[in-house]
Amino acid sequence: MSRNPSSSQTKNTVYIAVFAAMIAAMGLLPPITLGIIPVPITLQTLGVMLAGALLGPWRGAMSSLVVVVLAIAGLPLLSGGRGGLGVLLGPTGGYLVGWVFGSLVIGALFKYWVLRRTGNAARFASGLAAVVIGGIGVIYLFGVPWTSVVTGLDLRTSLIGSAAFLPGDVFKAVVTTLVALTVHRSYRGLMS
Repeated sequence: MSRNPSSSQTKNTVYIAVFAAMIAAMGLLPPITLGIIPVPITLQTLGVMLAGALLGPWRGAMSSLVVVVLAIAGLPLLSGGRGGLGVLLGPTGGYLVGWVFGSLVIGALFKYWVLRRTGNAARFASGLAAVVIGGIGVIYLFGVPWTSVVTGLDLRTSLIGSAAFLPGDVFKAVVTTLVALTVHRSYRGLMS
C-alpha cells in the first residue's frame, strides 16, 4: 500500500504548526531575569527540546525556525512579548539561532540513536544525553559567543554568566526525556 504524499505533507505541516504554537505559547509565561547576564530564563527552550525529541530532526527544526522567523518579523512570540529584528541583533539572538540547530540535533539523536536502544535505563540515559547535547550544548554554542560579541563581555564572563541557566535547563532536559520516551512508547510512528 502506498502512502498518499499530500496526506504526509499535511501531517508534517500540522505537526510543525502545533509545535511552533506550543513554543510560542510557552513564551506567554513571564521571563525570569538575572542581573548577571542580559538573557532571561524562559520556558520556551522546553518547547524547543520537545519539538526535536518528539518530531525528529527536520520537523523539530522547522517548528523552531517558524517561531524564530515570525518573532524576527515582529510578532511578539518570545517570552515577555518580545519580537522584531532587534531581538535577533540583541544578546539573545544567538540562543534563538541555536534553537533551530538544537532541535535538529536532538531530533537526529533521538531518531538514529535513542529510539534504537533497548531497555528503559539505556533509553533514558541516551535520551537525556541527546537532549543535553542538543538542547543545552548546541544552543549555548550559539548563544554564549553571540552574547559576548553583542554585549562586549569577554567570552569567559559570558560563559560564566550562562552557568546560571544550567540547573533550569537540566531540569527541562529531564522533563523532555521523560515526556518524549513516554510518547514514543505509546505512539511509535511519530518520527516516521
